[in-house]
Amino acid sequence: MSKPLLIDTHAHINFNAFKDDGDEVIKRALKENIWVINVGAQYSSSKRAVKYAEKHKQGVYAIVGLHPIHICQDGLDKSELLEKERKIEKFDQGKYQKLLENPKVVAMGEIGLEYGIDGINQKIKDKHKEVLIEQLELAQQMNKPIVFHCCKAYNDLIEILQMFNMGCAHCPMACSSGLRGVIHCFVGRWSQAEKLLEMGFYFGLNGIITYARDYDKVIKNLPLEKILLETDTPYLTPVPHRDKRNEPLYVKYVAEKIAEIKGIKFEKVAKQTTQNARKLFGI
Repeated sequence: MSKPLLIDTHAHINFNAFKDDGDEVIKRALKENIWVINVGAQYSSSKRAVKYAEKHKQGVYAIVGLHPIHICQDGLDKSELLEKERKIEKFDQGKYQKLLENPKVVAMGEIGLEYGIDGINQKIKDKHKEVLIEQLELAQQMNKPIVFHCCKAYNDLIEILQMFNMGCAHCPMACSSGLRGVIHCFVGRWSQAEKLLEMGFYFGLNGIITYARDYDKVIKNLPLEKILLETDTPYLTPVPHRDKRNEPLYVKYVAEKIAEIKGIKFEKVAKQTTQNARKLFGI
């Protein structure tokens, strides 16, 4: 009997942790009927995600975008940055648009808001919002779904998304409706999840849900039709491999945990989350 198809919708085989064996890691996943979507965090890792996707006719895809931790902090003193050695860049719409034109690129991301860094202040928050809005507009222009990164900023993210989807007249950007996408690594409250559900967004769940029971209520309440599986490889390795480098092969443990919490069969989780990923990303 063949194994059910699983899709790891958020991996980073394109990161340096896999510079020596990335191809082998992907082959292991494909052999176990696990598809992989690599996600960029800046232009260089986005390009590598595309290169991995181009090596495979099916089963490996790419997502490209500028993560908030890599955003150039125009006008900010260098001392305000968490890591001076971090590679930062100014968002270049033309460069990312060219990547988005590739048929193996299925979304824009991961983009969003990062309020968890040391020394965070309003100027940095405003810059993250500004670049997020620029990327949302490009995603809409290219008719691509969005993968959202959000750390300690759910209320601000919800406010921005509501303004886009409502097309409010006082919104400071050129609003239009129809944003679609997934909230990567969702660890917010159920009240926040409800607002995001109302706007039609999906929720990415990964190894964090295997660490504690803190997320059980949200998982029980989330419709299975709105859940995507992810690993965030090489990070957030699920139990029972928590101390090891994560890889797409371990996405099955996330599916098993969801099945346990919801009291349903693993096969049902596998089937529905795969359908969800195919629908959102057009694969």
